Amino acid sequence: MSHSQTGQLLLLGVPGKNLDSETAKVFRRIQPGGFILFGRNIESPSQLRKLLDDLRDLSKKEPILTIDQEGGRVSRLRLIGNEPPSAWQLTQKALPHLIQKHGELTGRLLRLFGFNLNLCPVLDLCLDEEADNSLRNRCYGKTVEEVVQNARLFNSAMRHHGILSCGKHFPGYTRAAVDPHEHLPLLALAKPDLEELEFAPFRCLKDELDTIMVGHIAIPSLEPDNATRPASLSPTIVHTILRQEIGFQGLIMTDDLDMGAILNFCDFESTITGALAAGCNLLMICHRIQLAEEAVKILEKSPTDSIDKALEPIETLRSKFQPPLQFSEEAFQNLDKQVWNLRVETLGFEMAKIRSPENAKRSPVEIY
Repeated sequence: MSHSQTGQLLLLGVPGKNLDSETAKVFRRIQPGGFILFGRNIESPSQLRKLLDDLRDLSKKEPILTIDQEGGRVSRLRLIGNEPPSAWQLTQKALPHLIQKHGELTGRLLRLFGFNLNLCPVLDLCLDEEADNSLRNRCYGKTVEEVVQNARLFNSAMRHHGILSCGKHFPGYTRAAVDPHEHLPLLALAKPDLEELEFAPFRCLKDELDTIMVGHIAIPSLEPDNATRPASLSPTIVHTILRQEIGFQGLIMTDDLDMGAILNFCDFESTITGALAAGCNLLMICHRIQLAEEAVKILEKSPTDSIDKALEPIETLRSKFQPPLQFSEEAFQNLDKQVWNLRVETLGFEMAKIRSPENAKRSPVEIY
């Protein structure tokens, strides 16, 4: 099995704002399936488009080019433009056409820069806005019905403009008590309780999502023999529940394998082999990019049929990609002005001037 095949199972971060020659050489050699960008990669509109063009140029196959552009504090593009209202702010306003407009503008902006996948909508429920579970201001409602209705509006509008979507974070951080960026949440709930809240939005929207992200959360009732196994490494949760019982047919990706929830419990090789064995198709490494070649070597030792099975949804996703829109600074400024107008219509002029504060523990450009 060659580097260029196993590399397709990796979604990698990029070190900086420009593609240095050494990084380009590594990426060209291992041929990752895709790239995820963060605030560290964004300086200006024209710079961002060039970086994406460069990543596309070094890839033999059209790569997945993705970002977290949810709205509110989890909006990478707010570094070079206006901050869209968050899912929670739009939900509180309770005007469906504003959520639809948010989806339309998000799709058009990301196509302009050359992205083809956005890592949203968040399908977790907001049961406690003050909970330290990374979800503050990111949810589309307090009930399953509200989340499904609002996320569907955003999702449909964004996909209509050529950007694919990712439901996250299965099986759900809704009732998690800690932030998985730092610690592994343990959810002491039986399966019927999970079906009622956590699983329900994913089940309702499974045919409208291109990808689903599996989070790092342990559910002892589903893993009685390994109570601290993260969902992202669990065949029971990924293959049996998400793929077979819920019936999701699209691409399944891990959340970032560099998060504290998984770093504190698994060594690197076990993480890579475990995610693949669980049924994940795309493995995300956002920060320890220097381990990409090691990840490829680990994957090359995996059974060929496991690799082939994981590659199939990646190829299916690739067949849906829309080409980037023609870029211009003027086009960006026009869309950015519309984002500002949406923000004002949602929050009012005075509140619109106040951008989301940085998280006390973590910069907003690092939440995903």
